[in-house]
Order: sequence, then C-alpha cells, then structure tokens
Amino acid sequence: MADYQEEDLQKFLKNVDEITNLIQEMNSDDPVVREKAVLETEKRLQFTEEDQEEDECRTTVDKTMISPPQASTKNTDEINTEAFLASMEKDAKERAKRRRENKVLADALKEKGNEAFVKGDYETAILCYSEGLEKLKDMKVLYTNRAQAYIKLGDYRKALVDCEWALKCDEKCTKAYFHMGKAHLALKNYSVSRGCYQKILEINPQLQTQVKDYLNQVDLREKADLQEKEAQEALDSGTNTAVTTKNLLEILSKPDHIPSFYAGGIEILTDMMKDCTERTLFRTHNGFSIISENEVIRRCFSTAGKDAVEETVCMSVLRLWQAVCSENEENQRLLVLRPDTGQLLPSLLASRVPNIRQQTLALLLQLAQTENGRSLIMGHLDLTGLLEALVSFLDFSDKKANSAMGLLTDLALEERFQVWFQASLPDVLLALTGVLKRDPKVTNTSALCQCIAIMGNLSAEAATRRQMSASEEFRDACLGLMAKCEEDVDLFREVMYTLLGLMMNLCLQSPCVSEVWAMEVSRKCLSLLNSQDGGILTAGGQTASRYAVKILAICTNSYHEAREELIRLDKKLGVLMQLLGSEDEILVGNATLCLGNCVEVPHVASSLLTTDIVPVLLKLAGGDAQKTAVQLNAGIALGKLCTAEPRCTARQGAQLLLWRKPPHPQGTGESSGCSRRGNTVMGQGSFWAPTAVVFSLFHSRSLLQPLLFLPLLPLPLTPSPLLSVSFLSPLLFQKQTSPASFFFFFFFAWDLSVWENVP
Repeated sequence: MADYQEEDLQKFLKNVDEITNLIQEMNSDDPVVREKAVLETEKRLQFTEEDQEEDECRTTVDKTMISPPQASTKNTDEINTEAFLASMEKDAKERAKRRRENKVLADALKEKGNEAFVKGDYETAILCYSEGLEKLKDMKVLYTNRAQAYIKLGDYRKALVDCEWALKCDEKCTKAYFHMGKAHLALKNYSVSRGCYQKILEINPQLQTQVKDYLNQVDLREKADLQEKEAQEALDSGTNTAVTTKNLLEILSKPDHIPSFYAGGIEILTDMMKDCTERTLFRTHNGFSIISENEVIRRCFSTAGKDAVEETVCMSVLRLWQAVCSENEENQRLLVLRPDTGQLLPSLLASRVPNIRQQTLALLLQLAQTENGRSLIMGHLDLTGLLEALVSFLDFSDKKANSAMGLLTDLALEERFQVWFQASLPDVLLALTGVLKRDPKVTNTSALCQCIAIMGNLSAEAATRRQMSASEEFRDACLGLMAKCEEDVDLFREVMYTLLGLMMNLCLQSPCVSEVWAMEVSRKCLSLLNSQDGGILTAGGQTASRYAVKILAICTNSYHEAREELIRLDKKLGVLMQLLGSEDEILVGNATLCLGNCVEVPHVASSLLTTDIVPVLLKLAGGDAQKTAVQLNAGIALGKLCTAEPRCTARQGAQLLLWRKPPHPQGTGESSGCSRRGNTVMGQGSFWAPTAVVFSLFHSRSLLQPLLFLPLLPLPLTPSPLLSVSFLSPLLFQKQTSPASFFFFFFFAWDLSVWENVP
C-alpha cells in the first residue's frame, strides 16, 4: 500500500477518536467541560468548511451582517449542542450507509478475485482485491487473499506487507500469520517463519495438528538448505563423486538416444548415490526433471512389459529413485510432487511385470517410513489406484504380499486416509469384496488376515460401516469366506477369527443387515463356540471369543429369527450356560444378554426349569464384577426368565430370598468373601442379592403396579409359611439390611405366597 494511503487511514482513525472524545465531553455533567467541548466543536466545523472550500476551489460571498440581532446567551450552548449532535447523527448515518454500500461492492470484488485465483489468474485476482480495498480499507480478508496471490507469483515482500495490514485490522488473524510464515519460509527466514506458526497456536490451540505440519515443513526446508550449501561446497572443491554426478546428469539430459544408453547411465548414476552430497546434487541439478521429462524414458514407462530393454529402463529408474530418496526427505517431496508421479506410481505398482511391481513397492515402503512420507503419499498419489494395486499383491504367496499389506496398514492408521476411505468407499468397495471372495487355499494366509483386519478397523466408523453393511454382495462375501474356512478350520482358523471382527462391526448396523444374514452369522458363531476341541475359546484367544459372543448378542437382540435359530441348534442353551462360568466379564456380560434375548422365545424358559440357571444368574446379578453391565444383564435376564416361566421363581423362591455370600477365608480382608456397598463391607452372613435385582424382578413381572396399589387389592388367600416370624426374624436382626431391602423382600415373599396358592 502507498505511503499516502497509510497516512489517510491514520488521519481518519485519529479524527474518529477525537470526535468520540468531544461527544463524551459534551455529555459531561460539568458545564465548564461542556462549554469547552462546544467551542472546540465549532472550531472543528469551521476548519472542516474551510478545508472543503479550499479543496473544491470555490469562492463565496461574505454575507456577514453588521450589528446582527443579539441572541440570548442563555440558549446558545443548548442550540449549538443540539445542532452539533444532529449534525453528528446525520453524518454517522451517511457514513454507515456509504460503508454498507462499499461493503457490498468490496464483497463482489472479493468473489471476482477468488474466481480468478481458482483459475490460476493471480494477476487479475490481485487487481480485484486491490479495487475492493479502495472501497473498504479495513477488510482483512482482502489483504490475506491478496497476500496469497502475491505468494503464488513469488512476490513475498508484498505478501508480507498485506499480512501486516491484515493484522492491523485484526491482531488475531490466523490466516495472516499463516501467509507470513509461508512468505518468510520462501525467503529462508526460518526462525521468523517458526514464530509466525507458533503465534497461530497461541491464538487457536485447536490448530495444533496443522501447526505441527507447518513447523515440520520449516525444519525440512532448513535442513534441505543446509544440504544444498554443503553439496555446493563439495562441488566447488572438486570432489570426485560430486563432479561425476554433475557430469552424468549432463550426459543423461541429452535427448534421442536409444533406451539402453539411458539404462546404462542411470545404473552408473545409481551407484554414485552413496552419500547425502550426491543425492543433494542430483536435486539441485534438476535430476528429477532430466529423468521424468525424457521422452524415451517416458515411453518406456508406458510400454513396459512389451520389450526387455524398456523393462530394464523402468527398473533402473525405480532403483535410482530409491537411492536418491534414501534418508533425504526433500528429494522425496520433489519426487512425489511431480505432476506425473501421482498416477505413475500406482500404475507401476499394478504392472504386469512382477519385477517392476516389486521395485515400485520397495520405493513406496521407503517413502512410508516417515510421517512426512506418508503425508506425501496420501496428499499426492491416486489412493484409489494405490489401494487396488496393494490388495492385488494377495496374488503373491511370498513375503511381497505381507509387505504390501504392511504398507496398507501404515496408511490406514492415518486419520487423513480414514477420511478419504469413508468418502471414496463406493469406488473401492468392489476391490475389497474381491478380497473376501478369494480362495484361502491359494492366498497368503497372514496377508489375507492383515487385509481383513484393516477392513475391520475401518468399519469401526459408523459411516463406513453403514456403506459396507448396505452392500449385499459384501455381506455375502463375508459368509462365503467363512464357509470356505470351515472346510479346514485348523488351517484357516486365524482367517476365521479375524473375519469375526469385521462381521461383528457389520452386525452393529442392524437396520441394514437382513434377517437371513443375521441368522446365518449366528449359526456360524454358535458352531465355533460349540466346537469339540474348545476351538475359539482356547485356540482363538480372548478377542475371537468376544467377537463371536458379541455377534450372538447383537443378532439375537435385533432379530427374532436369530433367536429361533439359536434355540433350534441348542435347545437348552448349553453353550451360553457354559460361557456364564467364564472369568472374562465381557464374555459373561454378552452371554447373559444373549440368554435374556433367547428366553423370550416361547417354551424356552420352561426347558430351563431343570437347570441351575436361576442361582447362576442371581450370583452374577449380585456379584462384584467390575463391569456393571454383567450385573445389569444378569438381572434383566433373570427378570425375563421369571416373566416367561413363573415356576422358576416358585420353585427357587427361597434361593432368591436367602442367597448368602459364601464365608470368606479368615485373615483375607476384602477378598472373595467380601464386597462393598458404598463404604460398607458386607462380610459373612450378609444378604447377597442386592435390592436392584429384586427390583428388576418386580419390574419385569409387572409387580410394581400391584405393589403400589396393594391396599386396594383383595387378599383372600392365606399367607404362606414363608411369611412366618421365623422367616422374617433373621431379616429384622440383620444390621446391614436396609429398610428398602426389607420392603422389597417382604412383598416379594408375599407374591410367592400367592403363586403357591395358584392351582
């Protein structure tokens, strides 16, 4: 901005401050201050009129009257004050109106400049932003936008000036600090650039991730600058390898030689890339451009596989890039940022020539070793083509398949990849479905497990899971792979257990999963849990067992067909009963949930009359499990059981009321013989069933309603012996028994007496 423009702005702001002070003084309670303010105002108005007359070069006629009539001095101050305030109010309205009009014009010019910027016409964008600033000088977005356009044109000094003006408009403008940091970085003012980015973090701590990336860029550029200085010094001193590197690049820059000429020269150049100096000289002497823009080499890339010589050229270039990018992040950046690299590397990774695929994979693995390299891959390569090429490595039976899945795993852990995957899933779902349709007998088992695990981890996101579960082909592919693995469980056990994790996530999206699919999945999970050799409960480990039981819990909770299929295969729920004795609380909690779902099926509760299901559930409901879901699910299952089959409670009512905790060993303190209720330790002889369990029974059997309206109900039946004094006396003398517990126990026992008299 020109100096005269800055002076005008400063003068304008000064006048605003002075006028504001005058208005405040004119409203003062002190008459002396008011009179002084009025006089000062008249002077300012007189000076303003004189300035206008001088600027406009006008002549006026002096119409001053001689001996004018004397106005009353009493009302002079009031008239002058009112006139001034009216003038100020009118002026303020006019200024506000002009500002609104200018704001509309400035916004229009900003949009016009943005359109030009998107098209790459930065000069036009700068003109539009400048015109907008003429309309509205304190519009910070115009300064930051123009600074960005200046940076694109390499005019970093002007960009810094605009950023400073934006900060005068808003001292917390993070965009201004961002562009300042970028301009200082280009000018190699590394410490100042860091300061700008750190200022962004002070203003908005939520931008920590972005600021970290900016600071990393500063570090890399500073490191690259130091490398280039050292490399130039080596070249100037006549170091043999440095001079040879330069000469080889000059030779390779000559066009129109046969492919074998370039292949031989590139191989020699690759052998020279042993040190950071040679790698840096390759960069500073346009090595990437010399190789990538050579028409013969480009033609070899497009026709590789048709001729052995062309294949040799491609292999030579890939090995050269690996040597040049080794431990040199600036070279990695320049390679990936080349316009043709984004499509070239994924296409080479999917080449029909195994050696080319292997060398391309090696290059990508080298890039992915650092966080910066992974960011380059995700920001500039065709990720759809890359993913499809990586999963195609499952065709290999050797370690190349594992290496490809390792690379895919590293990328999938990055948040940026996950966001891309969720948005691009429709484009890659077919390739992932193809993975599930593979024959495990001819596929690298460990690599297949890795790939399925990646899908399972990505499906943890609800949006991703929704798209996967909505695809019938994808769901059926999961079942198909499970069926293939069942043909040889010992050989494909790991694949099955990994697949369970993916299928469990799909089940969570129950509205999108069909009843038939849920029923079939339940059948397979029950089969795994019921295997004769212990299968999933022993060899599968804790994780696989949890997956299987959780799938059963989800499916039976959402689909009646899944419950019926489970009952058909295991009429007395022996598998679930066995799981209730596990020490894994997650396993037990989901098993009780599944059991509670299954007892809602007609006649299931009756089939459990001869089992010890009631005391088992009661023990779990009143236990001291760290996960309260175990107690809650057990209480709910117990309530559902008693609702479906009242005889369960009638036969074992005494156990429900008199269940006591086993005596604890002497001297063990709060071991298995003690549990806490708040701060109170319940020891030997205390009641085991908590109030919450009995409450759940009342609620599940709809006993709360008659309980609340008990005085209105006729009670013609004679009380059961359960209500005798001999039964109640232990309750009355239990110090730990709360009044609420006694209340629930009493009416629960009364309900038992009613059941006993039911014919």
